[in-house]
Amino acid sequence: SSLRTFKGRFTQNENSVIISFQTSSLFSFLYRAAQHNASAVCSGSSRSKMAGAEGDDSLYPIAVLIDELRNEDVQLRLNSIKKLSTIALALGVERTRTELLPFLTDTIYDEDEVLLALAEQLGSFTVLVGGPEFVHCLLPPLESLATVEETVVRDKAVESLRKISQEHSPVDLEVHFVPLVKRLASGDWFTSRTSACGLFGVCYPRVSSTVKAEIRQHFRTLCSDDTPMVRRAASSKLGEFAKVLELDYVKSDIIPLFTALASDEQDSVRLLAVEAGVSIAALLPQEDLEDLVMPTLRQAAEDKSWRVRYMVADKFSELQKAVGPEITKNDLVPAFQNLLKDCEAEVRTAAANKVKVFCESLPEDSRETIIMTHILPCVKELVSDTNQHVKSALASVIMGLSTILGKDNTVEHLLPLFLVQLKDEYPEVRLNIISNLDCVNEVIGIRQLSQSLLPAIVELAEDAKWRVRLAIIEYMPLLAGQLGVEFFDEKLNSLCMAWLIDHVYAIREAATCNLMKLVEKFGAEWAQNTIVPKVLGMANDSNYLHRMTTLFCINALSEVCGQEITTKHMLPVVLKMSTDQVANVRFNVARCLQKIGPVLDSSALQAEVKPVLEKLATDQDMDVKYFALEAISGMYLFNLPTYIFSETFSFSSILFFFFSFSLSP
Repeated sequence: SSLRTFKGRFTQNENSVIISFQTSSLFSFLYRAAQHNASAVCSGSSRSKMAGAEGDDSLYPIAVLIDELRNEDVQLRLNSIKKLSTIALALGVERTRTELLPFLTDTIYDEDEVLLALAEQLGSFTVLVGGPEFVHCLLPPLESLATVEETVVRDKAVESLRKISQEHSPVDLEVHFVPLVKRLASGDWFTSRTSACGLFGVCYPRVSSTVKAEIRQHFRTLCSDDTPMVRRAASSKLGEFAKVLELDYVKSDIIPLFTALASDEQDSVRLLAVEAGVSIAALLPQEDLEDLVMPTLRQAAEDKSWRVRYMVADKFSELQKAVGPEITKNDLVPAFQNLLKDCEAEVRTAAANKVKVFCESLPEDSRETIIMTHILPCVKELVSDTNQHVKSALASVIMGLSTILGKDNTVEHLLPLFLVQLKDEYPEVRLNIISNLDCVNEVIGIRQLSQSLLPAIVELAEDAKWRVRLAIIEYMPLLAGQLGVEFFDEKLNSLCMAWLIDHVYAIREAATCNLMKLVEKFGAEWAQNTIVPKVLGMANDSNYLHRMTTLFCINALSEVCGQEITTKHMLPVVLKMSTDQVANVRFNVARCLQKIGPVLDSSALQAEVKPVLEKLATDQDMDVKYFALEAISGMYLFNLPTYIFSETFSFSSILFFFFSFSLSP
């Protein structure tokens, strides 16, 4: 055990066992109190022994947890740390402050998983140390954790420090918390200085003017630190810090720091400055933006590093909202054009994702002109981009332009682009177009849509490459839901039925699943009138593969169509097919009956299904017999136990039944 040796003596009065200590060690106390059986060393009444034993039992679990804090097994230490609140609760607030927290502070040299759990636990320890009055006691262990090498541990420690900073009074904040921030900010090792960057913003608003000046000075120092990691941390928190500063200090202190960080030699620092620039722009009056922020942001949009340009593109809509309509027209429109034409695919992808939002936020009086003159030519180039991610990003938003440009512009300029993307070689591009057809439908109407885009969809549905046909089938339920049942019946129903007799099995299988999804969208009544008659008509097809497809469709449709349609329309066809000349059809009949059995009522099972399965169980073909017996064993689960005792069953068939039933899940 890692616990220190306990030295103590035991005395006894008539009611209880009294333990006195020669050491105040928390761990000695808990360990020995839990381990020592007072009744073994003290004589007296049974009442005294019981009191001592009860005291030991209550302390034992806590002693085990504390002992595990020093265990060699990492998992045991981790488990104990996660139950730290239990230990603190058992010890009480005073001993937690005076003994547990110093112990934790002295032992912050452990595996990263343990330290991460400790940093998280301490963030919710305020109540366990006595409330806000004593919350500063949590600062020493968290300060140590904020200086460790592992980034995730430092981040979690900073998160906990930010959390408990709100529970400090203004006086305690200046006496305890601000000195901690200063120590971290002036630490020798870069890890402490990076952690300090995340703490300035939470303490600045509630301290005196003198302390505020010191905090601003420390932040300025970190922004020009020699270590790139520190400058990166400062750059990431610049926008947050600017939000809590007075406007005059934003102009005098933050703007120079922003300019310097946006020109840093490290692109990882510059790209984080872009996000800070968006936050700063939202704080400044309109008249100051052009002089103080826009030159730096224009420079970032043309930065030599694609990562910086990517960040500008990614934050473009937020930037547009922050700077207002005039600067958007004069500065952001040309910058956005350049980003859409960028030489790096990642930048073009980020910009393409913002096309719809950018166009929606343009000034209403000049929106259409700007889009048609400046944005649409770039969009036309992106439609045939060499990178699939760029085209996919554009396809996910381009349909939204139709609601902005109106019917005439959509028909003349956007529909040709939709057609190109609908025939794109990459399935994700096609899916993004089909997924947003409802946007175009609202603007140009279903008739115009059917005349322009539907022929392209039909053409793809009949493509010579089966994988292309398969892709269209997968989109069909989505397309049907957007176009409505009437339009679907008129234009696409026959196409869906044609897929059921495709020469490729994967297409027939996908078409079967497609029918089930369509019934889920349009309802059982629609299925009864439109789909079911055509499916059942295939049962008389001369091609046995098509007859088998009928059975597969019944398997899929029975559950969504319900008991009435299945019993009245589908079951007679299945039973009739049990006499088919092809064995493959007959054993699929047995499988089909097993599948639809739970949907049927008991009278239909007994009167119609039972005789057919019994007959199939005596079939000459071994596969038919096997699947019939398997179906019977399945039927046993829904009240058909008498099947197995039929006179038509041989002794071996009965044994087979019991064997199958015993192995069934």
